[in-house]
Amino acid sequence: MRSSVDLNQLSEAQLRDMAAQMLNQLSEKDAQLAERETRLAEKDASLIERDEAIRRYRVRNEQLTHEIALLRRHRFGKRGEGVSRQQYSLLEDLVDEDTAAIEQELERLAETHKPPQAKPRTPKRRSLPPQLPRTEIHHEPESTTCGCGCQLTRIGEDVSEKLDYEPGQFSVERHIRGKWACRQCETVTQAPVAPHVIDKGIPTTNLLAQVLISKYADHQPLYRQEKIYARAGVELPRSTLADWVGRCGLELAPLVGHLRNRLLEHPVLHADETPVPMLSPGKKRTHRAYVWAYATTRYAPIQGVVYDFQPSRAGQTSRDFLANWRGKLVCDDYAGYKAGFANGITEVGCWAHARRKFHELLEQNQSPIAEKALNYIGTLYVIEREAADLPPDKRRRLREMQARPIVDTLRDWLVGQRSQLTNGTRTAKAIDYSLKRWAALVRYLDDGNLPIDNNWVENQIRPWALGRSNWLFAGSLRSGQRAANVMSLIQSAKINSLDPQAYLRDVLERLPTARLSGLDDLLPHNWTPTIKV
Repeated sequence: MRSSVDLNQLSEAQLRDMAAQMLNQLSEKDAQLAERETRLAEKDASLIERDEAIRRYRVRNEQLTHEIALLRRHRFGKRGEGVSRQQYSLLEDLVDEDTAAIEQELERLAETHKPPQAKPRTPKRRSLPPQLPRTEIHHEPESTTCGCGCQLTRIGEDVSEKLDYEPGQFSVERHIRGKWACRQCETVTQAPVAPHVIDKGIPTTNLLAQVLISKYADHQPLYRQEKIYARAGVELPRSTLADWVGRCGLELAPLVGHLRNRLLEHPVLHADETPVPMLSPGKKRTHRAYVWAYATTRYAPIQGVVYDFQPSRAGQTSRDFLANWRGKLVCDDYAGYKAGFANGITEVGCWAHARRKFHELLEQNQSPIAEKALNYIGTLYVIEREAADLPPDKRRRLREMQARPIVDTLRDWLVGQRSQLTNGTRTAKAIDYSLKRWAALVRYLDDGNLPIDNNWVENQIRPWALGRSNWLFAGSLRSGQRAANVMSLIQSAKINSLDPQAYLRDVLERLPTARLSGLDDLLPHNWTPTIKV
């Protein structure tokens, strides 16, 4: 115990020393308490962050589990009345693709938020047909000398087979990974298994690219592909093909997001949209969904297009995609873009749409007014053909010298003709369409980077119109978004004069090891092949 001290017997100097000592001890206690409170606060913040992460994981897990339950109920439920056999086959494929994508997302969630667990045993995969030609690919260590200096001894090998496909013919790649042992160190060396877009799957990236190209570029549904592959000697069930498509679509999504970001760096973009029927699982009718297309102009240094699949044509869809972009948008007169124009986006009109109104009028009643208007607009397009290969500054000067006088004359003439017409007539409506949008229509004259019309993106959206005749519908929002992602890469590859098959094959080969900083190299406008064909 601490002995008592008679303060009355202490001198003034001793009292001051004692007071200073007690203040020092108090300061140390305060510092310790402050440090303890800081540690507790950090621990509380860490616990809160962990709890929030767990909450987000549980919510997302529940969402995905519910979605996959609905898909499975539809997949194994009774076929709905009023749905044809062909439609049902298409829907089954899309449901299987969605299921595969959701299962892969669930696997990633589990890996991120749960401790590693022993994986359940999976059924043994059926051997690939023995009659298929086989190519052996050997994977051996870079050196067969151990770190201790001893020579390694080959003690065995592991063999895995992957199914490859060239149009009309399957083959098998036999990947042989030799095992090398050092008797001195009692260690085994073996070349690692190369990462694959589908872990432990049988398809090569070439076969995966073939399935994607057949479905999204050649518009061959999976049930048709199943028959084509069967004729080539290999049974590939639609469920297996759908699993591959779903997983590849999920893997390619970040690359498409990166392409979108690159497009939004450009000051001028095209935009257009087209309807696509969408059938939600469990429903017997389709409703109208939309694919929105955004592309750089033909004059831009980067060529690309990104599709955005959405359940409606609401203008908010376009605003969400463009986000904080405030450039010049070439588009038609759809009202959904108007809110963006009020928030800093500049509207650029489309002369092809203005011309279309007069062309329809001429076809309907042989209007002399429509014929003369078409002659004026036709002259503007003759000038554009001359300006196509010029740099932007010279293109603007040519337009200023040759196109602007024609545009001014056309406007004065249209105003004069409109004053003589009754409201509501077809001719009056055709003229009003142009006059009401005149400021947007003539904006291309002031900027050599602007196109005269929106035809470029309309051409890029045409594959969707061709696909509709084979797909009939999109099975769900998820399947529509997956199609939009894959077709964005395929069409962007075509714009850049690439072979989409070779491009997708190489991208799928490199994606598993690609870093976020390396995605630029995989975009179609930057891509150089690493696989020898």
